[in-house]
Amino acid sequence: MSSNGGPRKGSDEPTSFGLQPPNPPVAVPHPGNPYAAPTQVVAPRAPAGPAAADVREPGTGRLIAGRYRLIAKLGHGGMGTVWRAKDETVDREVAVKEPRVPDHLPERERDNAFERMRREARAAARLDHPAVVNVHDVAVVDDQPWIVMELVRGRSLGDALQEGTLGAREAARIGLEVLGALEAAHAAGILHRDVKPDNVLLGRHDRVVLTDFGIAQIEGETNLTDTGGFVGSPEYIAPERVLGQRPGPASDLWSLGVVLYAATEGVSPFRRSNTPATLQSVLNAAPAPPASAQGPLAEVITGLLDKDPARRPDASRVRALLDAAANPPAPAPTQAVRVDGPGAAPVSRWGVRLGRNAWITLGAAVVAAAVASYLVIAEPFAGPLPEGWKKQELGAKLGMAVGVPSAFVKLKHADDWDGTTESFADPSGAVTVHVDRDIKAEDEEGVIPDSAMATAWADWELLKDGEYSRDVADTPAPKGEPVATEYKGGKAAENTIAYTSADPQNPREREIRYVYYMARNGDMYKVSIDYPRTGHFADEGRDIARAVVANWEVDQL
Repeated sequence: MSSNGGPRKGSDEPTSFGLQPPNPPVAVPHPGNPYAAPTQVVAPRAPAGPAAADVREPGTGRLIAGRYRLIAKLGHGGMGTVWRAKDETVDREVAVKEPRVPDHLPERERDNAFERMRREARAAARLDHPAVVNVHDVAVVDDQPWIVMELVRGRSLGDALQEGTLGAREAARIGLEVLGALEAAHAAGILHRDVKPDNVLLGRHDRVVLTDFGIAQIEGETNLTDTGGFVGSPEYIAPERVLGQRPGPASDLWSLGVVLYAATEGVSPFRRSNTPATLQSVLNAAPAPPASAQGPLAEVITGLLDKDPARRPDASRVRALLDAAANPPAPAPTQAVRVDGPGAAPVSRWGVRLGRNAWITLGAAVVAAAVASYLVIAEPFAGPLPEGWKKQELGAKLGMAVGVPSAFVKLKHADDWDGTTESFADPSGAVTVHVDRDIKAEDEEGVIPDSAMATAWADWELLKDGEYSRDVADTPAPKGEPVATEYKGGKAAENTIAYTSADPQNPREREIRYVYYMARNGDMYKVSIDYPRTGHFADEGRDIARAVVANWEVDQL
């Protein structure tokens, strides 16, 4: 569990600071907030082959309580390690949470940690809801509780948010599931007290699961908070808990509001550079109004982040607003961009959107069709841009216009000395749109190839050979090969290149879509869109690329 503002520490490590009571809220700008790597990860496949034993984690293969065989570690936090295991009695895979308490902790805190795990099991086991992880068993090994749970195959919301933010409908859908889990918990007299992206799992078949009831407060049971402190993730803790007041269901709903804000806006509203500053911002700072979330979802977020728990909307009101955001009325039909070719169909995607307000829906405005071996690009700006997009006029020097999501920001180029390049990027950095013009009249050394296809091949060879400026790893080698296309009846070229980023610490599978067009005067125009190739946002990145290409306009033909 993270301190969410300072170095990572144990989830149950107490925190105590001298805090000031709330002042009138002061609006503050969005702080930068890249999500740290979560502790829960996708379940790895079991090792195979003769070398498998060489890479096994210590403890792999151990039999717990005579029936649970540990297979591989899934993740770990300050007080526990989660294993993928096989229940050999009923022949199914499960998740087993192993208690791991540092030896240096005082005996009282060690006892508290074990009791929290027992309460986690009791809290989750009391709840019958599809968005709460099922607890199968508690195995006591050497007087320590090992929790046996269902294995949810997927990844955490915190992991997903490293690639980009969520669109309003997807955020509302996930919010509804988490709300259902909290309603079930509150009805059973349980407060979760640690609702955050890392504790929301996105499973298969659109399942959403709220996990980690390790610091839950169960009605009628003694509070385990160590003297002078509290537990939880500071940026998601409600103000009343920071002030030591008695929490209630509204405190968990506050945390849900922070999760929805971070999921749609790309930044956490209260995270600061250290934990005391984070807690002070929870008490005193008014977050910037949501920019991406609009309508009912914005109303939910704003209402839940009210410092006064009495003024926050209750669960029934939150459910009504989230349902309205997740299931908006069908939009009125819009005019589709004209294409010449059989089989053309509008592209409509309503799921995850990359970046703050970067993409709400492509609707029916973007259409592409294949004709023989050529890609036919729709007449630029023949119809309305997708909702939430903006036409960027790039001036006489560039001689073109491009449509991008309205929240994309213009990037600065240190090497753009002649004004013939421009780039726009999603604020999260997931998608970049780049345009470039090579002017034939200024080509004194004759380096501009004589056709769009020749330029595409030249760029491909440079990138493939590692001589290109893009951050492309040599291994695995990039894949792609130019193909002929048309633009407004003229010859053009295109290449979609699959590559892996060169960062050895954080390699990313990416994709670049290039389109080239040479005007009659020999000027070369290029547009490229770089986006994730795999993962939660790959399809949405390709849809953005299609929309950019369909609405690309060159002045010279």
